[in-house]
Amino acid sequence: MIFGKLWHTFKAQLNKVANYFWTADPIAQMQYEYDLNVEQMKQGREGLEQYRALVERVSRQVANGKTQVAGLEARVKAYLQNGDRDTAGKFVLELQKSKKDLEENAAQLKMHETAYNNNLLKVKNASGKLAQLREKIQKYDADLKMSKAEAEVAKVAQAFNMDITTDFGQIEQMVQDKINLNRAKARVTADLSTEGLADIEKEQAMEKQLADQALRDFEVQMGMVTPETAKVEAASKELGPATKQTVKQS
Repeated sequence: MIFGKLWHTFKAQLNKVANYFWTADPIAQMQYEYDLNVEQMKQGREGLEQYRALVERVSRQVANGKTQVAGLEARVKAYLQNGDRDTAGKFVLELQKSKKDLEENAAQLKMHETAYNNNLLKVKNASGKLAQLREKIQKYDADLKMSKAEAEVAKVAQAFNMDITTDFGQIEQMVQDKINLNRAKARVTADLSTEGLADIEKEQAMEKQLADQALRDFEVQMGMVTPETAKVEAASKELGPATKQTVKQS
C-alpha cells in the first residue's frame, strides 16, 4: 500500500513537470506535433510508393497474361485450322489456365488500384491538413509574439506614468525638489544682497556733503568767493531747483 502511494505521488510529480513543459512554450509543442505528423506522412508516402510498385507489378502481370492468352488463342486456332486437334487440345488446356490466372490477376489489379486510390486520397487530404496546420502554427506564433509585444508596451507605458506612486514619479519629484531648493537659494542670495544698501547710500551722501563743505572752505580760504557768497550758494544747493522755482514764482 505504501509503495502504491509513493508510485501515485511520483506519477503526480511527473505529470506536474510534464504540464509545466507543456505550457511553457505551446508553439514549440505544436511544432513538435506537426513534425511528428510530417514524419508519419513521409512514412505513409513511402508505403504508398511501395504499394504503387505492387500495383504496377500486378498490372504488368495482367498485361503479360493478356498477351499470353491472345497468343495461345492464336495457336489453338492455327492447329485447328491445320486439323491437328491433339496439339490444339494441349494448347487449349494451357489457354484455360492462362485465362484463369489472368482473371485472378485482373481481380487483384482492380482491388489494388482501388486500395491505392483510397490511400492516395487519404494522403492528399492529410497533406492538405498539414499545410493548414503549418499556417495555423505560423499564425499562432505571430499572434503570441504580438501579444507579448503589446504586454511589454503596456509595461513601458505604465513605467512612464508620471504618478508620484511610481518609481519614475518619485525620482521626478526628487529632481523637482532639488530645483526648487536651488531656486530658493538663489532668491535668498538676491534678497540678502540688498541688505545695508540704505546705510551705504547714507554714507555716500554724508561723504558728498562733507566734500562740498570742505570745497567751500577751500574757496573761501583762497579768496575765490566771500563767506557770504559761499553761504548763499550752499543755501541754494540745499533748497534745490524746485525750491528755487517756487521762491521765484512767489
